[in-house]
Amino acid sequence: MRQIIIEPTENPKVMKFVADYNLIPGSLELDRDSDFTEIPLARELFKYPFVERIFITANFIAVAKQDGVDWENVAEPLQHIIEDELHQNPRIYQQKNSEEYLVYAEMTPNPMVMKFVSSKPLLDGFIEVKSPREAAEVPLAQAIFGEFNFAREVFISDNFVAVTKNVSVEWHEVMVTVRDFVANYLQNGGEVSKTAAQKHESPAAATVAKREYTETEQKISDILDEYVAPAVAGDGGKISLMEYDAETKTAKMLLQGACSGCPSSTATLKGGIENLLKQFVPELVEKVEAVNG
Repeated sequence: MRQIIIEPTENPKVMKFVADYNLIPGSLELDRDSDFTEIPLARELFKYPFVERIFITANFIAVAKQDGVDWENVAEPLQHIIEDELHQNPRIYQQKNSEEYLVYAEMTPNPMVMKFVSSKPLLDGFIEVKSPREAAEVPLAQAIFGEFNFAREVFISDNFVAVTKNVSVEWHEVMVTVRDFVANYLQNGGEVSKTAAQKHESPAAATVAKREYTETEQKISDILDEYVAPAVAGDGGKISLMEYDAETKTAKMLLQGACSGCPSSTATLKGGIENLLKQFVPELVEKVEAVNG
C-alpha cells in the first residue's frame, strides 16, 4: 500500500497529500465540470460534496475544499481514499488491462508439427510460411524462425500457430520453450502478420493461380468444408480441393499446416475423405490424391 503524507499549505482551503514517487508527468487540474472518467482517484474524491477542486503534479495531490468543512474532520478519510486509489492505479489514470494471451501446446497427427493454441484470435483466415525467406511479411513467423533454428515451417490459422520442426530436436525437449516464446510475443503486442490472411473458403497455394470453382468442384468443396475441415483444423492443418479431374473422377487435395508431409495424411485421405466423398458424391469421386502445400 502506498503511504501518503498529509501536508498543510499556506491556503487554509487546500491540503496536500504527498506520495513517495512522481505521480504524473506535467500537471492536472480538475473541477466538477472536468472529464475525469479515466481518473478513478478524481471520481472517488468528487463523491465528497465539499471537494471543489483537485490539482495533481509531481508527487502530490492538492485538494481544495469548501469553507464550511474543517480539515481535521476530513483529511484522514481522504488520505485513505488516495492511498487505496493509488494502489489500484499508481499513475493516476485508470490502467488498461493488457490483453492476456494464454497459450497451450497441442500434439497433431504429424509428429514433426506442434500446435500452439491461443486463448484469443490471431487471424481471420490462415497464412502458411514455408521457409524463413517467406516470413518478411509475417512478423510472428519471422520471430519464430529467428529464435529457433529447428523451425522449418509456420502455419497460422484463426487462434493457433502450427510449427513444423526439423529432426535436430524432439518436441518434448523444446515444446515449453516455444509455447512460452509465442505467449510472450503475443502478450507484448507483437504483430502477427502485415499481409492479409487467406480465407478458409478459398483454395490457396503459392503455385496455383486463384480461380473460381466449377459447379462440380464447389459441390466437393462444400462437403469438405462441412464434414472434414473442422476436424482437420483441430489438428493444426487445412485440406482444400485443389483440382478435380472429371475423366478419372480424381479429386486432388492441397494439404497445409500439420497435414503437409504428415505420415498419416495418406491413410486419412484413403480411409476417411475418399470414402466420405464416395458416399456423398459417388457419381463424381472415385479417387483422392494428396498434394503437400
